[in-house]
Amino acid sequence: MRTWSRKNSLGGVKIRSEMDAREASVLRSLVSSVLSLLEDRAAAAPQDDLAELTGLRTGNSDAPTDATLARLLPNFYRAEADREGTAAQGANMNAALRSLHEPEIIDAKLAAGSVILQTVPPEGGKVSLTPEQADAWLAGLNDVRLALGTTIGIDADTPDELEPDDPRAPHLDVYHWLTWMQDSLVQVLVP
Repeated sequence: MRTWSRKNSLGGVKIRSEMDAREASVLRSLVSSVLSLLEDRAAAAPQDDLAELTGLRTGNSDAPTDATLARLLPNFYRAEADREGTAAQGANMNAALRSLHEPEIIDAKLAAGSVILQTVPPEGGKVSLTPEQADAWLAGLNDVRLALGTTIGIDADTPDELEPDDPRAPHLDVYHWLTWMQDSLVQVLVP
């Protein structure tokens, strides 16, 4: 992939780059996997009679048990460890907030990932984004990085390079590529 560039044209600002077919395939596959996880989570939301009457959508009140989904959809509130009774209060608050806001959060994540899928040529090639699409790319790339990082166990102690025989090594290279792509896009968007 080439570094992102910013071009002013008669049609407005365009953010451009180019990907080869392999890069496009990897990115499309990763984004599709994340979208599938989120769609499954949204489909698993309980049906609420009150929501049907009022038109207010509700989501799951329980936190995801899957580590990747838990990273993409973290709790809203953390209880203070030194205060008595805050764990139960925090659980109740998280359940209520999750039920109210998770559908919108999932919708935003699905929309961002969809923009990536719509703008990455399946066979590779030129990518041209509006600033709004570039913002969606940043959000979508962040979700893919979070999902991949959780899946392969990246944390603060993970070295920049792994031993070649480590099964996570190729995935870490992809993680670094996604990080570079996201950082390059940020650099172009910041005037």
